[in-house]
Amino acid sequence: MITTKYVNYKQVLNLSGIHLIWISVWCTLITALFYFFNWHWMIIPWVPVALIGTAEAFLVGFKNNQAYDRLWEARKIWGGIVNSSRSFAAMVYAFDTEHEQIGIFDLEKRRKTIVYRHIAWLYALREQLLVPTEWEHIKAEETDHFKNIDHKRNRLIKAGFPDYSRTSIFLNKYLSEEEAGLQSTYKNFATYLISQQAKDINELKNDGIISEFNQMQLQTCLNEFYGFQGQAERIKKFPSPRQFASTAFIFNILFITLLPLGLVSEFAKLGDWGIWVSIPFCIIVGWIYIIMELVGDYSENPFAGLMFDIPMLSICRTIEIDLLQMTGETELPDPIASKNGVLV
Repeated sequence: MITTKYVNYKQVLNLSGIHLIWISVWCTLITALFYFFNWHWMIIPWVPVALIGTAEAFLVGFKNNQAYDRLWEARKIWGGIVNSSRSFAAMVYAFDTEHEQIGIFDLEKRRKTIVYRHIAWLYALREQLLVPTEWEHIKAEETDHFKNIDHKRNRLIKAGFPDYSRTSIFLNKYLSEEEAGLQSTYKNFATYLISQQAKDINELKNDGIISEFNQMQLQTCLNEFYGFQGQAERIKKFPSPRQFASTAFIFNILFITLLPLGLVSEFAKLGDWGIWVSIPFCIIVGWIYIIMELVGDYSENPFAGLMFDIPMLSICRTIEIDLLQMTGETELPDPIASKNGVLV
């Protein structure tokens, strides 16, 4: 998530710098051919170019609206996880759990096991959501040279944060060695952790530590976590319809290709100097359309591990701190701070 009030020039160039280069080369090439070789035959009227640009603007606007909806829904999902996590931990520690056969130390251990497992679930879910898909900018497999360049360029958008492959540290910290070792056994480890929570809560009820009503309230929270996880997985595993994304991309390329062919003749009416003045205006117009396309293209995947993402690591750390305080812990981890204007 970008935290600065305005996007800085480094972020803009990292996002669109390559596109800016080829737009500049294309506009300059058409202008030079028109001026030095009098290739007037390739010039087209401005009206059809303007019509294509108008249609593209509507299409890109629709795509960006859909991308924002996906991004905002993802943020609401994690906002719900924050609230439900606090409620869940508060209920675990607030319910009347006096029982003559259960010692206070054993009871505290069982409470912490449940809360710690929930913290592990947060980081496990986050790791699963960050697994690359084939339609995201950072793909699972990079084979050819150009994809490798794209991969490195997009990794720069992470703003210098370390890799996201540290979940095992949190799992080993908050889970038993046996339970943490089961991660490779389950394809959806986060789902397994919630199922274990349900079993432990049911054991508390069977042992008479909590009432059946208390068990139902805690199970309701677990059901909410399942719901939040499913909603996040739906966004992750179902892309924005590619027919809309592909059409917008094709129309954008078509418009920018035709842009100098229609614009140079209009500026030529001002004289020879006007022909060269058309270059910066052509670059600016084409760059604006490219930026609009890229903003929607990157925002439609809120769990891709880029600077446009939902700051899941920061949210997980916030919940972790709150829950550890509820358990009575005093040595708490530091909140995640933004770095280079990006919060992850």
